[in-house]
Amino acid sequence: MSTLLRKLRQHFGIAARPMAVRTHVALHWRLLAAVAIGSVTLVSAWWLYGAAQRFAGFDRDVLEREVTALRVRSAELEKEAVRLRAMADTSESTLKIEQTAQAELKTQLRRLEDENARLKEDLSFFETLIPNGARDEKLAIHGFRVAPEAMPGEYRYRMLLTQGSAPRDREFQGSVQLVVDLQRDGRSTILTFPDEKAPAGDALKLAFKRFRRVEGVFRVEPGAIVRVVHVRILESGAREPRATQTFRLDH
Repeated sequence: MSTLLRKLRQHFGIAARPMAVRTHVALHWRLLAAVAIGSVTLVSAWWLYGAAQRFAGFDRDVLEREVTALRVRSAELEKEAVRLRAMADTSESTLKIEQTAQAELKTQLRRLEDENARLKEDLSFFETLIPNGARDEKLAIHGFRVAPEAMPGEYRYRMLLTQGSAPRDREFQGSVQLVVDLQRDGRSTILTFPDEKAPAGDALKLAFKRFRRVEGVFRVEPGAIVRVVHVRILESGAREPRATQTFRLDH
């Protein structure tokens, strides 16, 4: 009995253990509190991480701004490079046009110089005719020249033909014939221009009274070396030439 009383006193008497009273909290409130605490913890951790990077000299926002600025500058430099390349192409095209124009001007200048030289020859010849009145009826060839052209195998010839004062200013009618002595493949060959077998219509026809300047081009096989060129002035209906002259080319 005494033992039973002692146990009752331990539960309900002064010697009994203190009773703890706890307030009941719903589960959803507990979860909400856990989420809030977790969010605060993450934000604090992120702030501490950023503060630590700034303290160490690394700022993500500053770096992103620098990267953006570098991208913008790179795009600007690319546009400038495109513009400069376009200007370079335009300048190169302009330079080529100027070089072509300069080459054409040089070609025209050479032609004018050649024409001027021919005119001087003609003038010199006509000045020699003035004193004696050019009463000779003989047909003559003056200033016969042959020179290679830019195209391989192409040669240009020129001459001045004169005829003295003929009765009633008779017109000379005939043709020009060139006999070309050349070397080809180590052998000497003679070519005639126009070909003697060619139709009469292909001949270099002539019709003049006092004087006539004759100029033209003949072509041989590229690589052939022209040594001598003979010119023959043939009168219509005659077998023998009225005038001949020879020009030797220096190589």
